[in-house]
Amino acid sequence: MITDVTSDYARYEPPVAEPVTAPQPVQHTRRDRFALLGLLASTAVLYLWSLGASSYANEFYAAAVQAGTKSWKALFFGSFDSSNFITVDKPPLALWPMEISGRIFGFSSWSMLVPQAIMGVLTVWLLYATVRRWFGANAGLLAGGLLALTPVAVLMFRFNNPDAVMTLLIVAAAYCVTRAMEKASTRWLLLAGGAMGLSFLAKGLQPFTVLPALALAYLVAAPTSFGRRVLQLLGAGVALLVAAGWWVLAVDLTPAADRPYIGGSGNNTALGLAFGYNGLSRITGSSGGGGGGANFSGSTGVGRLFNSLNGGQIAWLLPTALIAVVALAAVTLRAPRTDRTRAALILWGGWLLITGAVLSFASGIIHTYYAIELAPAVAALVAIGAVTMWRHRSQGWARATLAIGVLVTGLWSYQLLHRTPTWHPWVADVVVLSSLVAAALLALPSARTGRGLVSTAVVASLVAIGGGSAAYAVSTASTPHTGSVPSAGPTIAGGGFGGGFGGPAGSRTGNRPTGGFPTGGLPSGGFPSGGFPSGGFPSGGFPGGAQGGPGGTEGAFPGGSGLPTGGTTDTARPTGGGGTQSANAAVTALLEKTTTKWAAATIGSQSAGPLELASGKAVMSIGGFNGGDAAPTLAQFEATVAKGEIGYFISGGGGFGGQGGQDGGSSAITSWVAQHYTATTVGGVTVYDLSKAAS
Repeated sequence: MITDVTSDYARYEPPVAEPVTAPQPVQHTRRDRFALLGLLASTAVLYLWSLGASSYANEFYAAAVQAGTKSWKALFFGSFDSSNFITVDKPPLALWPMEISGRIFGFSSWSMLVPQAIMGVLTVWLLYATVRRWFGANAGLLAGGLLALTPVAVLMFRFNNPDAVMTLLIVAAAYCVTRAMEKASTRWLLLAGGAMGLSFLAKGLQPFTVLPALALAYLVAAPTSFGRRVLQLLGAGVALLVAAGWWVLAVDLTPAADRPYIGGSGNNTALGLAFGYNGLSRITGSSGGGGGGANFSGSTGVGRLFNSLNGGQIAWLLPTALIAVVALAAVTLRAPRTDRTRAALILWGGWLLITGAVLSFASGIIHTYYAIELAPAVAALVAIGAVTMWRHRSQGWARATLAIGVLVTGLWSYQLLHRTPTWHPWVADVVVLSSLVAAALLALPSARTGRGLVSTAVVASLVAIGGGSAAYAVSTASTPHTGSVPSAGPTIAGGGFGGGFGGPAGSRTGNRPTGGFPTGGLPSGGFPSGGFPSGGFPSGGFPGGAQGGPGGTEGAFPGGSGLPTGGTTDTARPTGGGGTQSANAAVTALLEKTTTKWAAATIGSQSAGPLELASGKAVMSIGGFNGGDAAPTLAQFEATVAKGEIGYFISGGGGFGGQGGQDGGSSAITSWVAQHYTATTVGGVTVYDLSKAAS
């Protein structure tokens, strides 16, 4: 593969203006197929390696997956509990592969996480296929390899958050648009619209940041009349609405009494969830989106994606991708409208710039792992830029661009690696030395570089552009990750809030650096606007155990009692194979004996999730994920207790304080229970038996 760098170009001819016959895609050779097999096999090993060590990963989604293996109704609506009280705060499509796997193989850590890893391999393959069609197998292999080794991609394809499914679907949409542009195919464009619609059912409006780039690429470059292009795009829009809207319509047409409350919606509708908490509020920072995005990914601005929180996740090749955007724009300046290089630039460059701008300037909650959405575009641009410049390497400007790109990548990687100065410092030295060697060789005129020097330049370039992210990728794959705010790579010095809550650590369960908060404390911007209950920090402060604070699935929450686990110990949680070890056997045993519709009720999904996973019983999550949903109201809770449908009320749970600082009515419910029922202590936890009213 290394010595045959130019072979792809012998098989590719650039298109001419309005060709009568569209250029044919580059064909596979036997060498290409073996190389692809090696890429996919290596990716599978990386994504499956020691996968069970993360046990249930994000227990919020794990509890919902468990529920979906017990109830088809819970599966369809995305319920958090098998008795269908409330849903998770996302549409349910991302849960379905894990739930179906659990129904087939039995619910466990592996049956839940393996589908995520498989989707990662499929995403790498689709990106390879997309780039290869127009730019050859070497470009496809480079794009696929760079995506596979992006740390945030390794993290999310080994985790149970919705981002894995979302990324697979938007890359599938890019593949379909690429196929559609070749022959102005309506069928492929409709498939692209369908893929984007399904991505909405995975993660709301977030994946739609790539839509403008996909649409503009087709509108500019498809080889047909302008009117037909517009009509085709309108048809793709209809396909998108159908693919996204059928579930929304089904939910909102179902009487509220016959379905679970739509968690995070604020108004118990799927549309409210999509366009509020999980939609525009993430950009504007209004109460529905939590505000204060600086808490999780740093202050807003152009530097956000390069800071200590995001840099190691996604920024390794961001400067190089931007160089590729400029270089490809210059190359295609006078190209015909249907030029494929320009079309690819619009697609991937628009994807990078628009999505990057949203993630950089959004004022709502933006977690660092959202950056996985950038990974396919970064990988594609670097690969396309590299092979295009190599094709023109007989010209000095192309050689200079290659040399500058490799050198900038090596120096920037050196800087990123030195944010963890004690973590394998030799990696930074190897990367920067490789970039210096590669840049020197790439700058030489083609006539003065023999086969040996060419091979050396290619190898050194690959180490320079991929060495740093590969090291972080291996670190990510070899470290267990749990909690709601996971982060890739080793501990970052001065990582601030994002490193402290869900940030990486050498031996982590909740992804918080050992030893407490990183030096430098919290970043500027403070806490989420209205993100915590009025009155400041929760009583008792943040947890002193292994888990993070807001965003972690264990530890102390409002009320100071932490999760209902009994002091500082974790509740029953899975071991590597998905089994459980009960740190609070008394509470678990109590719930396992119940026969009521809900074994217990507690405040917030962060508290209810571990109880569900430990006992296998449905637990009512009062207030939903963050404790802020008005579900149930006090009157509804009283009526449910009167029917004998809840076994116990477990005190000490909590969420993030709810939307806009409201508790959704959970404090009123807690007070009512304390007034009417007798408190007992079970395994160090305050428990109320709701079948026995106080005298």
